[in-house]
Amino acid sequence: MFKSARIKLTLWYLLIIMAISVSFSFVIYKFLSNEINRYARAQRVKIERRLLEGNFFPPGVHFQVPVAEIKIVDPELIDEARRRVITTLALINGGIFVISGGFGYLLAGRTLKPIKEMVDEQNRFITDASHELRTPLTSLKIGMEVALRDKKLRLKEAKELISGSIDEVNKLKSLTDELLQIAQYQKPNGNIKLQKFDPEEIISLAIKEIKPLAKEKNILIRKETEKTTCLADKESLRQLMVILLDNAIKYSPKDTTVIATSKKSKEGVVIMVSDQGYGIEEKDLKSIFNRFFRGRSENRPQGFGLGLSIAKRIVEINHGSIQVESEKNKGTTFNIMLPNAS
Repeated sequence: MFKSARIKLTLWYLLIIMAISVSFSFVIYKFLSNEINRYARAQRVKIERRLLEGNFFPPGVHFQVPVAEIKIVDPELIDEARRRVITTLALINGGIFVISGGFGYLLAGRTLKPIKEMVDEQNRFITDASHELRTPLTSLKIGMEVALRDKKLRLKEAKELISGSIDEVNKLKSLTDELLQIAQYQKPNGNIKLQKFDPEEIISLAIKEIKPLAKEKNILIRKETEKTTCLADKESLRQLMVILLDNAIKYSPKDTTVIATSKKSKEGVVIMVSDQGYGIEEKDLKSIFNRFFRGRSENRPQGFGLGLSIAKRIVEINHGSIQVESEKNKGTTFNIMLPNAS
């Protein structure tokens, strides 16, 4: 599809360039043709004047031929000059055609490359999302079909089946919620409202929201904040902190500590989330913000691999940046830089 689009775009480039080139060539030809005619007329007038004054021939040489009968300018020479102009312009246009074709093809490729990457990413996203949706749906379908065929199904087994089905439905709900978040933040402005506030407020809200999950693993969430003011969207930043804290808890063993920090810097406001978890493989660091990417760690928890992708997008629409540092079996730190409100 993109190959044919590239060729079509190249042809459009060529059509535009050649239309301009031929138009300029026509103007140049008319100008040079007029100049040739003007020069021929000027030369004829000059020679005729000298003939009439009698100083055209060397002294002592006399011709008794009427001036009107003397062939002063050769019309064939003028026609030859015009033909040479046409030939030169044709060669120049031919060169422009060949060079423009090559450069146009390269330019068309560069122009379409971001579109191709976007479409490829969209196709991968659809494929991955379909796969993630299919897994719990298949599990639900198989469980119900088995139960339907079992004529001796006991109440305890039925309850276990329903409980498992609820778990799968919860997974589907979690996935659809994350997909909706991605759709929301993919809009040009991400539906955000930038305002000035102390990030400590948002960190406290996120910790309160994520605390039940931390209690299950006896993980302590410690807050270390400085008085500062950032310029960002409160709701999206709250979701960002929830995602990062949730990620830190999931990838940390029991009885460890997660630290949420906010402080000033020369570049802006820094927010950090650090854990004492399993760490991220070095080869995975460059891919952790990709949609549906999940690390190869043996301690990998259940999830869809969308959280960090959403986190990165939230940071981007808030005009910030996010980086990650990790050491195997020692922990991971996410560093977010946001604009300073002052």
